[in-house]
Amino acid sequence: MNVLNRPGQCGTMESNDLMVQVAPAEQGSGIAITLVSPMVKQYGKQIEAVVKATLEEMGVADALVQVTDKGALDCTIRARVRVAAERTMRKEAN
Repeated sequence: MNVLNRPGQCGTMESNDLMVQVAPAEQGSGIAITLVSPMVKQYGKQIEAVVKATLEEMGVADALVQVTDKGALDCTIRARVRVAAERTMRKEAN
């Protein structure tokens, strides 16, 4: 299991990019996503699905995620989420 132990971020506020901020959440709380985007009505559910799937693939079960989108493609979303999460992670000793 991967555990987030401090806040981290990745991305820019440039056009066709996004800023992703990831922070630890209480164990068992799941992944909570706050999305700000001019395209939230058209693509909000897709953006949230990509963020959540990326974190789950990385083994992250609990996180607070703030996404400020400026028109990023799915591949950019995945890359920014992955880097932001990797900057915060530590392996939990079992």
